[in-house]
Amino acid sequence: MDDREHQQLDRYAPETASNRLLRVVVRIVVLVVVLPVRMVWDLAVAGGQVCRRVLLPPAGRALTALAGGVGWVLERLFGGIGWVLGWLIGTLVLRPLRWLYTSVLTPLGHGLRWIGAALLLPALYGLGNGIGWLITVLLIVPLRFLWRYVAVPVVRYGLVVPVVWLYANVLTPIGLGTAWVLSGLWQGTAWTLGTLWQGTAWVLAQLWRGIAATGRGLGPAVAWLVMTLLVAPIGWAYRRILTPVGREIAAAFEVAWRIAGYVSRAVGRALAWLAWHLVGAPVSWTYRSVCTPVGHFLRDAVWAPARRAAAEAGRAARAALTTARETVRQARRDAWRALVGAAAAERPGEPRGIPARTLGSTTTVPSAAQASESPLGGDPFAKQG
Repeated sequence: MDDREHQQLDRYAPETASNRLLRVVVRIVVLVVVLPVRMVWDLAVAGGQVCRRVLLPPAGRALTALAGGVGWVLERLFGGIGWVLGWLIGTLVLRPLRWLYTSVLTPLGHGLRWIGAALLLPALYGLGNGIGWLITVLLIVPLRFLWRYVAVPVVRYGLVVPVVWLYANVLTPIGLGTAWVLSGLWQGTAWTLGTLWQGTAWVLAQLWRGIAATGRGLGPAVAWLVMTLLVAPIGWAYRRILTPVGREIAAAFEVAWRIAGYVSRAVGRALAWLAWHLVGAPVSWTYRSVCTPVGHFLRDAVWAPARRAAAEAGRAARAALTTARETVRQARRDAWRALVGAAAAERPGEPRGIPARTLGSTTTVPSAAQASESPLGGDPFAKQG
């Protein structure tokens, strides 16, 4: 009977009282173990949802605003520092270096290049030609003569010819004799080793045949013992004990997880009901009945009038400041006319001056007179022409 038939028999086996009792006990034990785990799991899931929906958006907005403020501060700070450093480097380093390069190094380089092209290069070219001619006459020609007429004959007749004769008449016969002797020794050694190998192979073959015959006799007996004493008990224990117990434990865990979920959700709903009636409902009633009317009253009776009053005060201050500025401009214009006469635009035949800056601002007014940097009483356009 194979494993498939055992599984079919286990599946269709009749329910007994012991099986039902074992199943109930296992499920109760598993429920006691699984219920705290399921409640902790549901609590963690609820906390994660609260954090994701309630805490993370304000925290993200706060971090975004903080990062924007820090970036703005750093941009302004380092931008100003960089501008100052750039101005200092340009004024104290780059401009002097550019003036030095343009006014000193460039003319000096042109002069050195002219001196090198007009004087040094022809002198060096002539000196190199003379040195080359001297080396050729005094060194290369004698060396070439010695190599062709002295060194080549000496090497040829004093070294190459004797070495060739020695190789052909002495070394070649000695090498042939040595090769014949070594060939004979190798053949004798190979025959001896082949004979020894054949004898050793025959002995090992007979020994292996004996071991194989012994194994063929003992193998079935050892296999029967292993199957009877080891494999069969392990298979029976797996089919009859481990498989039903594992199946019941898995089913018990599944049922206990569902029951623990029902219990955990019931406990969660009860806690939510208590929290709403003890905290949420009073807070909601207080917000709707107390905070909202008070806030509306403060908005309508305090904040709106204060904002309107502040806006009216700001407009009045701006109007007063504008009136004072115009008064100062007019007084300055009248004083200037009293000191230097009419404006340049009112004098025929004279060029029109650049509009002067007004007092206390950086804007220009076309009707204002040209401010003079000359002493009072002088004509600001006397040097133009």
